Amino acid sequence: MKAKKMAAWSSADLWWILFSVSFFFTSTDQRNIAAEPGEDIILPCRADDNKPVTVLQWRRTDLGSEYVLLIRNDHIDPDNQHPSFRNRVDLQDRQMKNGNVSLVLKNVTTNDTGTYECRIQNEGGRDTKLINLDVVPPGCKDGGNKDAGDKDGSIGLIVGLITFAAVVAAGVLFVMYRRKSACFREKTPDPPADL
Repeated sequence: MKAKKMAAWSSADLWWILFSVSFFFTSTDQRNIAAEPGEDIILPCRADDNKPVTVLQWRRTDLGSEYVLLIRNDHIDPDNQHPSFRNRVDLQDRQMKNGNVSLVLKNVTTNDTGTYECRIQNEGGRDTKLINLDVVPPGCKDGGNKDAGDKDGSIGLIVGLITFAAVVAAGVLFVMYRRKSACFREKTPDPPADL
């Protein structure tokens, strides 16, 4: 009896572990920023450790090989910077103290909407952080785009919560099935022996 009860709890523990692991690996270091045209905004990014940053590259995922800002060994590299970002971007802290590599983007327009990558390289390794920027005119919640309902991540959150509920429900049902099955086997008398 005790071994069967432990098996039921072990399966529940297994479900919880699977959920925890899947949640851990699907979570990302991603932020959402909303702005109105004409604002100066800060795209936050921080190096995880206090080792000096040797290369910092800010990119927007739809720009191809051109970047928003590139800094190597404390010097800005203007060679492959996208023209729309020239003279509009800077670091919040040029000295990158305490790992602060946040980007200041001046006078944003709707064309600045997109996903930005903050790529950091230092002695500790490499790291990439994502920031979604949504620039919409005042009074336009989704920028006039009927299909832009996921800009704030609400669809992803809803899907995640539904998935979580389904995994928990499946785990509970499985545990209940195992317990009921174990109880049924214990209470069912052996069939009479044929004479």
